[in-house]
Amino acid sequence: MRHVRAIQIERTGGPEVLEIAEVSVGDPGAGEVRIGHQAIGLNYIDTYHRSGLYPLPLPAVIGGEASGVVEAIGAGVEHIAVGDRVAYVSKAPGSYCEARVLPALGVVKLPPEIETEAAAAMMLKGLTVQYLLRRTRAPIEPGDMIVWHAAAGGVGLIACQWARALGYQVIATAGTPEKCQLALDHGAAFAIDYRTEDVVARVRELTGGKGVKTVFDSVGKDTWERSLDCLSPLGLMVSFGNASGPVPPFSIGQLAAKGSLHLTRPTLFAHLTSIAITQEMSAELFAMVASGTVKIPVERRYPLDQAAQAHRDLEARITTGAGILVP
Repeated sequence: MRHVRAIQIERTGGPEVLEIAEVSVGDPGAGEVRIGHQAIGLNYIDTYHRSGLYPLPLPAVIGGEASGVVEAIGAGVEHIAVGDRVAYVSKAPGSYCEARVLPALGVVKLPPEIETEAAAAMMLKGLTVQYLLRRTRAPIEPGDMIVWHAAAGGVGLIACQWARALGYQVIATAGTPEKCQLALDHGAAFAIDYRTEDVVARVRELTGGKGVKTVFDSVGKDTWERSLDCLSPLGLMVSFGNASGPVPPFSIGQLAAKGSLHLTRPTLFAHLTSIAITQEMSAELFAMVASGTVKIPVERRYPLDQAAQAHRDLEARITTGAGILVP
């Protein structure tokens, strides 16, 4: 048993509830691994756990991804070994710390060409894009236009690059001219500043009045109506987050009235159900990054004890790209 520094919450609330604490880390059990962290990914979902939107048993250490070195493995773990450089995404939060024990299911060995910091910043966001574009049954084909909200964020910038590689034309939305340009620089075909432009009218203009077959929306409450209104009949609304708050209750008849629309609310961990699938999805992500098709620039680095400031920056929407905590 050893003691490590961690960011722990004892109550839910604003960034001020993130406090440095000392926690105990033991040896891994069967199917588990202990990892010493070198970099920890920052994601908007972390703010949901902190605020209580996604409740956790308290006290809790938050955070869902990191990279580092394997310190110990439990019985039955065969795909990684002590000393391996690895990265992971975990359904159970707990990465805001110097080391942790977790199930080995979400842990993958890093190839030499993947940098440690980039790995910490890419697992949750990159695998999210992988399942959205490659495993969600979206009715899109090369040449089709898609709408992607919050396109200048960490997930959005990966999506712009990956979607372009698949032949899709991304209509990106973002909240400033600078963020719109960033989305364009990362592969979006068009960008709409939602603070100054009518998103629905612009999408209809770009599509000759038809709308798009698929909208990818991680914003939630603020974009719900406009997302539905951007869709063509029989289109698919992919709601995979709620940065502005949860979508309010709605009548299912609304989907019929707007063109017999389809709606899905997917999650990454519905896909990561085995070590084999996790490795398969990760291998595709690593290949896209190693080839240079998808770049994962780490734009912001915060010491572990500045996690509260990192959350303030996330929620103020002043961030772009990926950020990490450094233990």
